[in-house]
Amino acid sequence: MATSEKNILNRLYFVAGCMFLLALIIAYKLVAIQVFQGAAYRELAVTSTEKMVTIPATRGNLYAEDGSLLATSQIKYDIRWDAIAPSKDNFNENIVELSKGLSEVLGKPQSYYENRLRKARSTKNRYLFIARKLGYADYVKIKSLPLFNKGQFRGGIIVEEHTEREHPLEKMAERTVGYERQDDSGYYTRVGLEGAYGYYLRGKEGRRLKQKIAKGEWKPLGIGNVVEPRDGYDVISTIDVNIQDVAHNALLTSLEKYQADHGCVVVMETKTGEIKAISNLGRTKEGKYYERLNYAVGEAHEPGSTFKLMSMVAALEDKVIDSSTVFDTENGRVKFYDRTAIDSKRGGYGKITAAKAFELSSNTAFAKMINDNYASDPEKFVKRLFNMGLNDQLGLEIKGEGKPNFPYPGDKNWYGTTLPWMAFGYGVELTPLQTLTFYNAIANDGEMVKPRFIKEVKEWDQTIETFDKEVINSRIASQETINVVKEMMKKTVERGTARNIYSKEFSMAGKTGTCQTEYWIEAGRYISSFAGYFPADEPKYSCIVVVNKPKKSIGFYGNVVAAPVFKEIAQKIYSDTPVIDEIALPADNASSITNDFQKYYANVNKSHKTIPNVKGMPGMDAVALLENLGLKVNFRGSGKVKSQSIKAGDKIEKNKTITLQLS
Repeated sequence: MATSEKNILNRLYFVAGCMFLLALIIAYKLVAIQVFQGAAYRELAVTSTEKMVTIPATRGNLYAEDGSLLATSQIKYDIRWDAIAPSKDNFNENIVELSKGLSEVLGKPQSYYENRLRKARSTKNRYLFIARKLGYADYVKIKSLPLFNKGQFRGGIIVEEHTEREHPLEKMAERTVGYERQDDSGYYTRVGLEGAYGYYLRGKEGRRLKQKIAKGEWKPLGIGNVVEPRDGYDVISTIDVNIQDVAHNALLTSLEKYQADHGCVVVMETKTGEIKAISNLGRTKEGKYYERLNYAVGEAHEPGSTFKLMSMVAALEDKVIDSSTVFDTENGRVKFYDRTAIDSKRGGYGKITAAKAFELSSNTAFAKMINDNYASDPEKFVKRLFNMGLNDQLGLEIKGEGKPNFPYPGDKNWYGTTLPWMAFGYGVELTPLQTLTFYNAIANDGEMVKPRFIKEVKEWDQTIETFDKEVINSRIASQETINVVKEMMKKTVERGTARNIYSKEFSMAGKTGTCQTEYWIEAGRYISSFAGYFPADEPKYSCIVVVNKPKKSIGFYGNVVAAPVFKEIAQKIYSDTPVIDEIALPADNASSITNDFQKYYANVNKSHKTIPNVKGMPGMDAVALLENLGLKVNFRGSGKVKSQSIKAGDKIEKNKTITLQLS
């Protein structure tokens, strides 16, 4: 009996000891949490109910050179409602009028909104969805409705802003305008001008605190942002919307007529290298065309006969020939090892000069010209091409530039036929823009300039950075050679392979190109091209047109498929599109504003007494001019000024508001 009682006591002591140890452990843990780990747990409690979110900055606008919008960010508004924020009296007093107002703005019946609001109130919904992607006008209307006009804390309205990128020109130049996108991993995809100049356009992100109110739902906390976002800068491109429209539609017409796979066209200003138009169109399965890829920048391919200009310049510079050197085209078929160079004219052209060979685009003559003079030292020919900059990329800011490809003597892909075939554009690869840059250098008397897509970066009317002409090669060839090949290209249009586009009223110079492509797959696939400049004597613009895989049964030669596109662009630029925009101003300020508007308004007389006529001016320039005269300016739309609310000649009153309607 005594032994049993002793065992029971031992067990009680053991249990009591365990409970005491457990109490000590709990006490220690509480002290540790409170004293040593308190800050971490308090932070965890906050982060589980509050978080800092990123507010994207409003992306800057991308403009054409005349102020027309190419890409802009439109602010959109999402509206939600915190149902427990309003007092009972405020809710009951305004619920009917609020529902009526929402019905008028958003279109659904008044009863629909009243039922939703009452249900949200009864269930204490703190994040009721009202509307998404509202424009500014509708946002202002909703914000001013009864109850909502009392704000977030008394009325419960929750407003969330976000931006969407709009392209006013829609599909035209879509690939050139491009985009910049960031995925969930933070990786950027950058395309076109938007991608190339994103560091100017994107601005700096802001920060805002949000509070968790339900599973997966967060609402803004407080009435403002912790860090305000900074809007991106505006980028002014070199694109001329009128020339872009002409180029786009001329290319589209040709692609549709010849049922081609894809094509591109680029128009460049000769002296500056500014790209005035660039269009890239690819064919869908349904036979429609859209801006699929930037072929002009990224697609390197065998140029065919447009490369004969490069071969001719090399041979003239090395003085292995002159324009009167005669070549026998034999019967239009000349064999080199196991391959035969063939002219498009059956029977050949007989004995012709180098100049005539260029005009008629004789493959046999060019193959003989280069092979006969460089076969013993092919490296000399290739080095001459390299010295002219043909083997180098242009270093464009736009991503995805294709790489030039040239075989080199001694390489495993150098054969006995490589040299003669290079003479007429096979075995080498260039992008259309790289080819155009060389042609533009000829038009520019030997100075090769880098193609340029933007003029300046602005913050409102303040210039942040300007971009000027960049010279790649100050002289690709002697002036003597330049003059000779200029005459050859002029004659090519007047009486050569491109005589079908000749016009007595308007001069052009250039070279046709027709080359087989994907011939290792099947015969009958061609690339048709034309590269040149206009006017022929004093070139202002250079242009290249490339049409890939036109339907052979309809037409495939460069003079038939591509050259007419070049002619249409050239004629419309000088016939339908004004070269100089002149704005008439009052007599007491005897000035004409031409393309250099900014030079004018930078020096405008502050004492000017009357309103100038700004109709036809680019919107950005008109705004800057009028603000410089002390006026307040409102404007609607984009592009050039269509009308002004105060007529020209009226007296200027300081701080008076003038409204401009843009085209």
